[in-house]
Amino acid sequence: MEEGRVVPDEELLSEWLNDDAGFFYRRGRLLEEGQTAFQRYEVWETPQFGKLFRLDGYFMTSERDEFFYHENLIHVGALTHPEPRSALVIGGGDGGSAEELFKHPSMEKVVLVELDGKVVDIAREHLQAVHHGALDDPRLELRIEDGLRYVREVAPACGQRFDLIVLDLTDPIGPAEELYGEAFLRQCKALLNPGGALTLHIGAPIFQPARVRGLVDGLRRVYARVSPYFLYIPLYGSLWGMACASDTLAPQELSPGEIDARIAERRLSRLRHYNGAVHSAQFALPNHLRELLG
Repeated sequence: MEEGRVVPDEELLSEWLNDDAGFFYRRGRLLEEGQTAFQRYEVWETPQFGKLFRLDGYFMTSERDEFFYHENLIHVGALTHPEPRSALVIGGGDGGSAEELFKHPSMEKVVLVELDGKVVDIAREHLQAVHHGALDDPRLELRIEDGLRYVREVAPACGQRFDLIVLDLTDPIGPAEELYGEAFLRQCKALLNPGGALTLHIGAPIFQPARVRGLVDGLRRVYARVSPYFLYIPLYGSLWGMACASDTLAPQELSPGEIDARIAERRLSRLRHYNGAVHSAQFALPNHLRELLG
């Protein structure tokens, strides 16, 4: 781009991080858009990220940078667990989290509960580079229904328990807000096997500090060991927070060498971002984040 060039707004996709800051990318070509019973969706072919998916104006995933988000959301908890065999994903209809879970040779079953079936339809048509066929893996149980109801009623009624639970959700506003609440976190905990863990994203600490601190505090009221970690996610325009919560597992206690050994043992050869050094570095908090999280 030429220095000083002003790009017309109609050429840009933008998102606000708070009332005073945001970011943008060049649009490219609109592939599909519409309104479901739950949310508005858009799929774009963009110069920077290739195919890019948005919900209600928020960037969800793209085919060129999804690995930043999905690898770190999944493998921090999954590699800390000695042998994960079952997982529950709430949200995650793009299939990216399921794809990472299936890389673990011990994984026998993943239940994916997505509220909006159109998200899965979009993933099948446009986001093959995100899910790599995981939506059709025979180990996947795909349920198009309310994640709140599944956790509160369906799973307890049939005695379902999981080694890992992943909240792969939109931001904690609107319909998703209740899925970040303390009551729901306790209901998730009740579905974990002994030694299990829950992982989720918690937002942008620079631009959403109250949200990040509030979510970590809520997790600490439910789980004995809460481990926040941070990485830069290009599509989200900022340093971004995630957390692993468990009564027993503490991923920050594993050394880079131990993580690399587990990666080798499980033959996780197709990782583009995550490794032992990255694992440890994400838990090394600068002073301002230590102060924020208390």
